[in-house]
Amino acid sequence: MVAQWRHSANAGRRDRPALRLGTRGSPLALAQAAEVARRLVAADAGLRGRIETVVVRTEGDRIQDRRLAELGGKGLFAKEIEALLQAGALDLAVHSAKDLETRLADGLTIACVLPREDPRDVLLCARARSLGALPRGARLGTASLRRSAQALHRRPDLEIVTLRGNVDTRLGKLHAGAVDATVLALAGLRRLGRDDPAASVLEVADMLPAVGQGAIAVECRDRDSGVRDLLADIDDPASSTCLAAERALLAALDGSCRTPVAGLAVLDGDALSIEGLVAMPDGSALHRLARAGRASEGTALGAALGGALRELAPPELFAAG
Repeated sequence: MVAQWRHSANAGRRDRPALRLGTRGSPLALAQAAEVARRLVAADAGLRGRIETVVVRTEGDRIQDRRLAELGGKGLFAKEIEALLQAGALDLAVHSAKDLETRLADGLTIACVLPREDPRDVLLCARARSLGALPRGARLGTASLRRSAQALHRRPDLEIVTLRGNVDTRLGKLHAGAVDATVLALAGLRRLGRDDPAASVLEVADMLPAVGQGAIAVECRDRDSGVRDLLADIDDPASSTCLAAERALLAALDGSCRTPVAGLAVLDGDALSIEGLVAMPDGSALHRLARAGRASEGTALGAALGGALRELAPPELFAAG
């Protein structure tokens, strides 16, 4: 039975069940969950004090010494949460959109996307303000195939060092000298209120972001009309349109978890442009294309762009891994 949270003349606040919100337990994940809860209460005051945050420790959180590609991909940050959502133990789940698999778990849907933060990456390095200015042979800490492939394409002399963990963990390793530089999402730093003087924004031309980067996506069960109605009140249509186009690009590429892929859609009025990239993990080859059209064509544009990129890239890049 689907619980209803809407106000009713015959139902008081005490009769309304708590809305169970699932999230990872990192500081960034908790900040994102708190933002969703704040917006829900702002849209429906009857939810005040009725939202329960449920912290779920995922496999991606437990294993910190290997790349996600070696463990089965970015879905490791979402699958335990999605399983609880499917089972009815949660009513909604808050994710960094870039952590979601191309195909959602059965019965689930992205019902809401909050207004997107700046999707760009930042370089953190005390000695350089750009990838080109890094010292020769510098150690770049990242566990992202997308970031390392783009960095190596431009600077094949760089040494890539696997660097995982939450933002504070990675910054701690940088400041301790374990690496010379690292690349993080600007959106995450902003949401945590971190203003690092060593941070330099990387323009999209130099580092195309991950699909969904900077966007907070909220999942729920497709059949839960009450929850979907609540989430519709806080959805940002422009961000949802761009995310749908980017995820269509990703679905058309259908690469393995070892395929470096990037994509970014931008909406300007009714005009949507989308850029995509696929690269060899070592940066030896990189293909980048763009498409433009109307916002209503966003999903089709993303799919067409993904198909075009797949035709350019070598077949072995998409081998199951």
